[in-house]
Amino acid sequence: MDVTADLVINNGTVVAAESTMNASVAIKDGVVLAVGAADAMPRARETLDANGLHLLPGAIDDHVHFRDPGYPQKEDFASGTIAAAFGGVTTVFDMPNTLPTVEDAATLAAKQAMAAEKAHVDYGLYAVLGESSIARVPELIAGGVIGFKLYMGNTFGRIPTPSTGAMLEAFEAVAPTGKRISLHAETNSVMERREAKLRQAGRIEPLAHLDSRPEVVAIEAVSRAAILAEWTGARAHVLHISSAGELRPLAEAKARGVDITGETCPHYLMLSTDDYARCGGIIRVNPPVREARNREPLWAALIDGTIDVIATDHAPHSREEKTRNDIWTVDCGFAGVETQMPLMLTEIARGRASICDYVRWSAANPARLWGLYPRKGVIQAGADADIAVVDLNRRWVVKDAEAHSIAKVTPWDGRQVQGLPVHTIVRGRFVVKDRALQAGTRGWGRSVHEIQNMPAPAPVNLDQTTTAILSSGARCQ
Repeated sequence: MDVTADLVINNGTVVAAESTMNASVAIKDGVVLAVGAADAMPRARETLDANGLHLLPGAIDDHVHFRDPGYPQKEDFASGTIAAAFGGVTTVFDMPNTLPTVEDAATLAAKQAMAAEKAHVDYGLYAVLGESSIARVPELIAGGVIGFKLYMGNTFGRIPTPSTGAMLEAFEAVAPTGKRISLHAETNSVMERREAKLRQAGRIEPLAHLDSRPEVVAIEAVSRAAILAEWTGARAHVLHISSAGELRPLAEAKARGVDITGETCPHYLMLSTDDYARCGGIIRVNPPVREARNREPLWAALIDGTIDVIATDHAPHSREEKTRNDIWTVDCGFAGVETQMPLMLTEIARGRASICDYVRWSAANPARLWGLYPRKGVIQAGADADIAVVDLNRRWVVKDAEAHSIAKVTPWDGRQVQGLPVHTIVRGRFVVKDRALQAGTRGWGRSVHEIQNMPAPAPVNLDQTTTAILSSGARCQ
């Protein structure tokens, strides 16, 4: 091969969603040049011996809250993307419940500029889809959103929950664009009513939060969202699936041909109400960590494809904000972008699933459903060189104090894990090498909306949208 590569990685095991292979990887100008035998690789300016290590496509975490702008005491885009890099995550999608909320073109443009200056890994930005932003869908798409976030239930930031009528209109507005709508699928009216009654009864312990958000709030919300997606042809993505009950409406919608996908998070797969006494308010998250009976069905849904993606809902807060005595005053969520890969790889080492399964959930599937494949989510010629070089045998202990997030308080502190990203490469450049952050990587991350290529939209019932009925004039009886 008459070319000089920037980097050749030798002696590693390259992992795809379908198979593994012992191979070398050549990288040039930020993309994978070749994958194959070592003697077939071009000469290189730099080489890396990955003997005994696995090369995974960098994880794509489609659900993080980096709190920037607005909440610097919790996290900012620099610290959040550093934590991502140390976790083998090379692309993140950041949620819009910041200050100000991302719901118009000007706010989006400001956040795009901020992220471009601070990001150490690649990123996409969500915009809120609610009553106030329906009319702004075109300008938000022009501004480069990766997708939309619709809050069916309240969470941090108290983004107003749209009525079902507004939700239908919002789906109608987005369906013709082909963009995906991510859903916080909990029914707000039920939660608000139950929380008020629990407060009146003096219930302030951690389990009161779970009692305010029973499984039915998620089951109803997923069912309703699936119906609206089917009616409009909008693409929907159910975030942070926490319960077994949600799986039936999700699977049934998929079987009907609805373009609806789902994600879950490590805390729903590995924690339960058994951990509330140990963790106290630290475990508070929306939706809540539920009874242990939900865990096996969630794992099974990952294996059979009902759930498509593993993400984190990385939601950092300070220790003081997580350790208050009254659960209703504890901020919801905790950091997770740095620990997702080690936690999941520990389960892979225990035989829960294969390393190929993990790559499918963490990289290939999110790349496909967000229109980034094959530029992201795979290690093959022509793909962006986003690679987590991982020691699957490394045993270590999660310590909150050593986290790279500003927020150093999680339910994972003291947990023994197996598997560690040793090097993280983003578009051909080491961001983390030998577990050390490399100089000059701030601002290396770029927005992936420029390479997003969603399938052609398939809106339906266009003659019955809000826009259509308002423009059609009076109807004769």
